[in-house]
Amino acid sequence: MRILVTGAAGFIGSHLAERISFLGHDVEGLDCLTDFYARSLKKDNLKALSGKGIKVRQLDLAKDDISHAVQGMDIVFHLAAQPSISPDVHFTEYWKNNVLATHNLLESVKHSPSLKILVYVSSSSVYGANAGGSETSEPKPVSVYGVTKLAAEQLVLARTRNNNLPGCSVRLFSVYGPRERPDKLYFQLIRCALENKPFNLFRTSAEHMRSYTYVDDAVLGLTLVVDNIDRCPGEIFNIGSETAVSTAEGIMMVEKILGKKISINTIAERAGDQIRTRANIGKARSLLGYQPSTGLYEGLEREVEWFREFISKKL
Repeated sequence: MRILVTGAAGFIGSHLAERISFLGHDVEGLDCLTDFYARSLKKDNLKALSGKGIKVRQLDLAKDDISHAVQGMDIVFHLAAQPSISPDVHFTEYWKNNVLATHNLLESVKHSPSLKILVYVSSSSVYGANAGGSETSEPKPVSVYGVTKLAAEQLVLARTRNNNLPGCSVRLFSVYGPRERPDKLYFQLIRCALENKPFNLFRTSAEHMRSYTYVDDAVLGLTLVVDNIDRCPGEIFNIGSETAVSTAEGIMMVEKILGKKISINTIAERAGDQIRTRANIGKARSLLGYQPSTGLYEGLEREVEWFREFISKKL
């Protein structure tokens, strides 16, 4: 099948593009290479994709005509978004890159006769401070990021309810691993440890619990949609680890892997943070056959190995 991945130069998008190409599909990508974090990291991802014959076009979903890019696609995975709950990101960026970009993508594919499904890649952030229920739990986002991800998700599902588009949503839980964004927890922890710098820890966040999901397990959940297309239109799936681990436990794991203590600098709490998440994957297991297999310690060992090989020499 012909498959399009938006946000293909990013952390999860690049892994997904590689995996579905490996599975024998014809894959293309889109990415506008925003400067939210170093473009050099995204260009490294693009280089890896290019080496595997995957073409990625530089287009902005929020303003460019992408009708030619979506033409003839059987599946669209929509990962392009404004991530993070950083106070440094203005509301207009969340609106433009999450809501408007999704609307424009939907307009571009609405007359595509080949489209079998559009998979919107959502986030556990739509649930709010506590994310542990099933997909029928009431969304209560506590961040602008979560609000705009939920709005974009509902744009997709509204089209499906109106029989205008076959679409589904996959809500990912705290993905980590090789190619992780520099603003995320484990990238920062590893970097601080290797550079002997203090790590800024938000007050009370050491006790926060997360379903940290290794990137390969997240990608597995997405690729299972390809194998079960007929079951997916109109559905929402939680994809993540069923095991919740505290931030403090995660820090200790990184310290153990690297064999060194990380200095902690406690800073003010961050508004919009989630307190407890645990992926309820009963539906994904039942309908898709989903089962994550990588524990946090094993996944962190792989991320540390990647960091040392590809990131440390650039710092």
